[in-house]
Amino acid sequence: MKLRHLLFGVLSALALTTTTYASEKDEAVAQVSAAAKAVNADRAAGLKAIQDGKFVKGEVYAFAYALTGEMVAHPKNPRLVGKNMLDQPDAEGKLFRKELIEKAKAGRKEWTDYVYQNPETKAMEQKTTYCEKAGDVVVCAGVYR
Repeated sequence: MKLRHLLFGVLSALALTTTTYASEKDEAVAQVSAAAKAVNADRAAGLKAIQDGKFVKGEVYAFAYALTGEMVAHPKNPRLVGKNMLDQPDAEGKLFRKELIEKAKAGRKEWTDYVYQNPETKAMEQKTTYCEKAGDVVVCAGVYR
């Protein structure tokens, strides 16, 4: 009987985690779409809206790179704005920013996986980031797995 309750608890926690991850991914796509629309309508105002946190919902937030890899808007870490991040790898050496910018330049709206430090837990965790090109900017939002 106890084993059944333990198994039920583990499966329930797994289902909740999977549901949360799926809903966070949906939210990332929604935030990127809205932020990209704002940048396409008015680049300066759209980037300011991203920087000011207008596209933040819970732990999911939009941020943006120039096509050169320079961070142009980040609501959670403004110290990154103005820094070129293109050649900075993840914890495993992957140049993920280069990959996501290349995908966006090619007109692909898709996810890029990498390992990054979670600012909440301080642990290195798997992360996936969705990006979309908006003019000369790549708008992104990521979620930890």
